[in-house]
Amino acid sequence: MSRTYLEELNTEQRQAVEYGLAEGAGTPTPPVLVIAGAGSGKTSTLAHRVAHLIVRGADPGRILLMTFSRRAAAEMTRRAGLISGQALGSNADAMTASLSWAGTFHAIGARLLREYAGQIGIDPAFTIHDREDSADLMNLIRHERGLSQTETRFPTKATCLAIYSRTVNAELSLDAVLRGFFPWCVEWERQLRDLFARYVEAKQVQYILDYDDLLLYWSEAASDPVLAADMGRRFDHVLVDEYQDTNRLQSSILHALKPDGIGLTVVGDDAQAIYSFRAATVRNILDFPGRFSPPAKVITLDRNYRSTQPILAAANSVIGLAKERFTKNLWTDRTSAELPHLVSVQDEVGQARFVVERVLAQREEGAVLKQQAVLFRTSHHSTILEIELTRRNIPFVKFGGLKFLNTTHVKDLLAMLRFVENPRDRVAGFRVLQLMPGVGPILAQRVLDAMEDQPSPLHALANIPPPPRVGDSWGEFVETMHVIRAGKTGWPAEVGVARRWYEPHLSRMCEDAAIRQADLLQLEQIAAGYPSRTRFLTELTLDLPDATSDQAGAPVLDDDYLVLSTIHSAKGQEWRSVFVLNVVDGCIPSDLGTGTTDEIEEERRLLYVAMTRAKDSLHLIVPQRFFTSGQSRVGDRHVYASLTRFIPVAVLPLFDRITWPVTAAEVPGRVDARQVRLDIGARVRSVWR
Repeated sequence: MSRTYLEELNTEQRQAVEYGLAEGAGTPTPPVLVIAGAGSGKTSTLAHRVAHLIVRGADPGRILLMTFSRRAAAEMTRRAGLISGQALGSNADAMTASLSWAGTFHAIGARLLREYAGQIGIDPAFTIHDREDSADLMNLIRHERGLSQTETRFPTKATCLAIYSRTVNAELSLDAVLRGFFPWCVEWERQLRDLFARYVEAKQVQYILDYDDLLLYWSEAASDPVLAADMGRRFDHVLVDEYQDTNRLQSSILHALKPDGIGLTVVGDDAQAIYSFRAATVRNILDFPGRFSPPAKVITLDRNYRSTQPILAAANSVIGLAKERFTKNLWTDRTSAELPHLVSVQDEVGQARFVVERVLAQREEGAVLKQQAVLFRTSHHSTILEIELTRRNIPFVKFGGLKFLNTTHVKDLLAMLRFVENPRDRVAGFRVLQLMPGVGPILAQRVLDAMEDQPSPLHALANIPPPPRVGDSWGEFVETMHVIRAGKTGWPAEVGVARRWYEPHLSRMCEDAAIRQADLLQLEQIAAGYPSRTRFLTELTLDLPDATSDQAGAPVLDDDYLVLSTIHSAKGQEWRSVFVLNVVDGCIPSDLGTGTTDEIEEERRLLYVAMTRAKDSLHLIVPQRFFTSGQSRVGDRHVYASLTRFIPVAVLPLFDRITWPVTAAEVPGRVDARQVRLDIGARVRSVWR
């Protein structure tokens, strides 16, 4: 048995991989928290620990690995399978396949809920609503309850869903959520409580679970000691990635499965906890060691393989001022004479021009556009830069556009498959029925009402007389539903059956149908990677691929492009050169993120995350003023900004401070602006003497 796979690890990584694993032992281990700093090789370390468990005798089928994206889970299992396969002389693909319990919290929850459905009183054939579907169902009930026609404005469907979701995931009362996060909605507490009750009832009648239900139902099931023990016994080892991004509900699930912490490994970085708007709480990782007796082992990975030492020194100083954290100072062997740059510009127009000039200059020096990124706190912060990039004909991609599942045509086709899977799903049915000419909301509602109480909804659909204005489309629709439901073509050919029914309607509704059809063909290819319609609908809804059309901007022919991204979307990424826009109070921290100490601390972590994305070059840009249309027409229409509070005077020596553009004093042959030629102040004073 080869142990060479451990030789590539540094001392701390190896300690994290081997902790609690005696030679030849496959038994559960004491709880361990791995604090993995930015760029410290977290993914490699976790993959090696999984592999090391297998090499030491652990059953791969009894290892539960939870990540925050299906892509991350696939990469982790691929690496672990490769490492353990090489060490044991086995086939790497077979080892990867044996890690059958790897996925996101939501995907694992959906799988367990189907297995335990009979014991918790739910139908195992439930369908899953994504956020948009959930908002649509919320809106239907909102309308039915007369809340869309109130005298004063009732919260929108998106706000209602956000309130509901935070209440569930943060395990807080509705009153606490409203007062703490949605104070403008406090007056509607009674109506919201009724709306949410009806929403829950509607989901249960229609055999639907939403994203939040996958965690809520799992947590509720795990609150039963017998069920919790049974679930916990399935897994000798539970490993969780990005633990700083978990919410209270996920923490409750984890501790119900492993109440004593035996076999539990969590990996994360409290300094990168930036998702409180999703109800994530940094308290989960900060309080983790003390949840067990004796406390969990804490192992820190502080060697950075990404950034230069000057960049890390500045980032360490920024996060070092945090109120509460695990002590960790990143270090690296990557020396450099270049300090991170703190760039003062006149305004946002100057900021955009500086970025473009530096990006083009670095491109001439060998840094392709893809190796450079511009990061910002909020999406609209890049608007002026986008205009300048377009004017200069510089291609760019902005992260945060439409996702594949959110494009209209893909949602239409998936709604068809979901309606076949669960004919009681009113949101899917409501969408599909209205794809046919002559079917509007009222008629669609009547059809769904006629199906609702029938023991066989599809049989009832077949017996409904064709609506007068629908024509042949009705018969084709009913026939397609029955063909797919009966499984006559088999999976994944069912997707093609649904696509062929849908394409004439797509051509009728969209001018760019040919482009959108390419997405539908891609959807068929994706479907071929899943064993069944149920697995396909479940996993695709939980983890969305990127779109191939319907992007935020027109496609470009250039293979190289500049990356624009919010800081939240940039987490986990790295670039050779990074520019951070608007590093001023009011932007970082956001003026909406300074209400509490916890909010300010998260804003500090956002800046830290942005800084630690840079490998070789980092520019933090500080506009001196911002134009605002809200000012009076009389006087200055700008507001003036100050450097972010997260870079106090004591930290400034760690930066190279630059003013752009260069002043006349710095241009050869021009008068030095620092040379006093006229004492204007003395002249002015003399007027009053």
